[in-house]
Amino acid sequence: MPEVIFNGPAGRIEARYHHSKAQGSPIAILLHPHPSFGGTMNNPIVHSLYYMFVQRGFSVLRFNFRGVGRSQGLFENGAGELSDAASALDWLQAHNREAKICWIAGISFGAWISMQLLMRRPEISGFISVAPLAKHYDFSFLAPCPASGLFVNGDKDTVTSPEAVNTLVTKLKTQKGIVIEHKVMAGANHFFQDKIDDLTKICAGYLDKRLAREA
Repeated sequence: MPEVIFNGPAGRIEARYHHSKAQGSPIAILLHPHPSFGGTMNNPIVHSLYYMFVQRGFSVLRFNFRGVGRSQGLFENGAGELSDAASALDWLQAHNREAKICWIAGISFGAWISMQLLMRRPEISGFISVAPLAKHYDFSFLAPCPASGLFVNGDKDTVTSPEAVNTLVTKLKTQKGIVIEHKVMAGANHFFQDKIDDLTKICAGYLDKRLAREA
């Protein structure tokens, strides 16, 4: 899990990267929760999903948004972080030019940024959106959603209510062939305290199903 530093729009970006040795391996990028509330690329959910992708033969990148850890710049609450994510995906693709499968996963604030990047990058073929801040941020740009994916949230989430996430998923317009799945975890709060292993199993099951189907 080597540390990597690459250039972003606001200066250097700090990241961790696993490179799969298999030729043409799929790639995945992970986006962390809100920096103002302690979100970093070392968030336990980010860390767990990172290794979930590694175990399935992906080349995987997680990184700190601007102003977090050793990443330069200042937090911008959206536009800047989206630019950081685009630069991270550019870097990942430059090091995996033969990859034909590209996934993105975001947690909380990172879920909002990840879905914006999904709309801008048609090469992204699947997504996992964990605890999206449906009450705090506008997701109306997802009309239609360009790729199939999974939303997961907890029924004890007091940051964004389950009703808000359900409303978001219900409103999503999908294109032909696009399927949006939604899982609500019983007993889980916004941070999936004591539930991260269960969350990872849900995400892994969905990813395995998608990979088998696309194979």
